Amino acid sequence: MAADALKKEAKNRNLAIKVETQGAMGIENPLSYAEIANSDLVIIASDIEIEQKERFHQANTMHVSIEDVLTDVSRVFDRCQKS
Repeated sequence: MAADALKKEAKNRNLAIKVETQGAMGIENPLSYAEIANSDLVIIASDIEIEQKERFHQANTMHVSIEDVLTDVSRVFDRCQKS
């Protein structure tokens, strides 16, 4: 649900986005090291520790809760554009 909200808001703002999900099925649609390195910003929307978090150490990251994304995804993107 959070992934869908992020994709929809990015489309509304004409922003490119790729979403990696992590859950009971493990990592799905994993971001490559090149995608992470070339990104302007990585949004980590999670309420728990993510797998392979070391991949994101050199990236410009913003951590948000799942609740933030589900209740006001527009505000999440506004915060991202200010960072």
